[in-house]
Parts: sequence; structure tokens; C-alpha cells
Amino acid sequence: MKTRENEPLVSIITVNYNQSKITMELLASLRKVSYSNIEVIVVDNASPSDNPDIILEQYPEIKLIKSQKNLGFAGGNNLGILESKGKYLLFINNDTEVTVNLIEPLVEKLELNPEIGVVSPKIKFFFNPEFIQYAGYTPMNPYTMRNNLIGYRQKDEGQYEKTSEMPFGHGAAMMIPRSVIEKVGLMADIFFLYYEEHDWFERIKKAGYKIYYVAESTIFHKESISTGKDSPLKIHYIARNRIVFMRRNLFGFQFIISLMFQILISIPKNYLSFLFKRNYKLLRAFQSAIIWNVENIFNRNIHKNNTLKSLKNGDI
Repeated sequence: MKTRENEPLVSIITVNYNQSKITMELLASLRKVSYSNIEVIVVDNASPSDNPDIILEQYPEIKLIKSQKNLGFAGGNNLGILESKGKYLLFINNDTEVTVNLIEPLVEKLELNPEIGVVSPKIKFFFNPEFIQYAGYTPMNPYTMRNNLIGYRQKDEGQYEKTSEMPFGHGAAMMIPRSVIEKVGLMADIFFLYYEEHDWFERIKKAGYKIYYVAESTIFHKESISTGKDSPLKIHYIARNRIVFMRRNLFGFQFIISLMFQILISIPKNYLSFLFKRNYKLLRAFQSAIIWNVENIFNRNIHKNNTLKSLKNGDI
């Protein structure tokens, strides 16, 4: 039987923004996990209307890191990486709650398979726990820059109980070895929010690693609590970063075809959809995303990747 002494240390990193109560619900569930050798790191992203100190008061065993500004999902997690010590890093959204045996299957898969760079558990809806959110991903369409969740909104009847290689993990719950991060670098903070984990997965695969969905491990997700369903924030960053992802990961003929698809089909379609629905808030958010990409057409930071060394030197 494994003990704390021979279990690899797992650093669990989550980012808080104005949601101390939600974050503490996650921490309460983490106190019940059966895996004993963990450290828990909460990064507060400069919450303007929340007091993160209450998290530390209620959960003194955690590390609380206070960012001086909102760095988004990517930058916040990168700060957590800097403070972590684990052999494996488990990134989980603060609007999740874990199962007792979440960690063991993930660690075992990585321990036995050094060629694997990312593992993600089955993700189920917290408020509808019989239904699946994630049991893998389909490949990214190189022209539309879209892919689909496998099992999404399907009732869990045991149809996704096979651990399988996937093109992508899930940003709400993903475990990555420290050695992989040291090799490929950190999340690209140009994304701020959305698509940053997909970009990370692409870089991890290009480095020769595989990505796996681990069916024996489960976590529950309170989807859309943090940004809201189809909020202006969400629409802006998804539209903005879909193009950023394309610019970072497509080249040659594929890039040209994808760019034409965005310009001739995707952008007009979305614009007209918001216009006909008279949803002017979302329309403005969408417009600002396209304008940002035009204004930053020559921005070299779009292709920049931070490393652990650059982060330690304050380059974030």
C-alpha cells in the first residue's frame, strides 16, 4: 500500500477571481481526497470585490498567492506553477468539486507511461451529475478552429469507461508532469482566457507527448459559474482567441484556408446572428475581438511562450 512517503507529490493549482465562496467549496472537497501527498495552491487574480484572505483563514493548509493584477486563466496558473513543488501538477477550475479517488488513477497513468504529457479525468455536470461534460475531445477542425466534446450532455451509462488517447485534455481538470512543462514552457498568457489550454496541448503534442482521457477518475464541474453563459467576456475571448490559436498553430495552405473561412463565413455569420437577435452587448464584444486581432496583426507577443526561467525573472 502506498503511503505519503512514496507517493509522488501532486501540486493542485486553482485560480480564484471574486469567488472565494465557490473556491472554498472546492477546497472542502479536496480535504476528502484519498491521495495524501498533495499541496494546494490558490492564486487570487486581484479580485476587486472579494476578500481572498477568508480562504486562508478557513483553509490554512493551502498556499494563497495574490496577484497584483488580473492575469487571466493562463497567467494565474503560471503563477501557481512558479510556487509549486510537485512532480505532477493538477490544474482544476475553482468551480469544480472533486471525488475522493480523483488523483490516484491520473498519477498511476503518468507514472507507468512517461510518453504521456497530459491526463484529464471524466468531467460531469455538478448540478446534473448523471450527465457528462467531457469524456474526450474530437480533433480540432483545421479550418473552422472548432472541435467537439465527446459525451457532452449524454447520460452516463458506462459508455465512456475506456481510458483512451485523445487530441486534447480539458482545461477544467488536467494533470501534467513538471518535466513536460519544463520542456515545452508555460501557458501562453496572450490568450488570457479560453483556448490557452488547447494551445498548450498542441505544443505538448509537438514535443512528442500523448494526451489521455482517464475514465477511472471523475470530477464535477459547475459550468459557466465563473464567466456566465454567453457573457460578453466569454464571447469576446472565444472569438479573439480562436483567431490567435489559428495564428499560432496553423501554417501555409492550412492557415490561408482557415483565415478565408473566418473572414468569409464565420465572422459574418456570427455578426449577423447577434444583430438579428438584437443582442447588442454580445455584438460589441464580438466586434472588439475582431478589432483586437486587426490592431495586433504584427504583434510578436502572439507567438511568445514563457518558460519557467522567464517567469522566475518576472517576465509575465
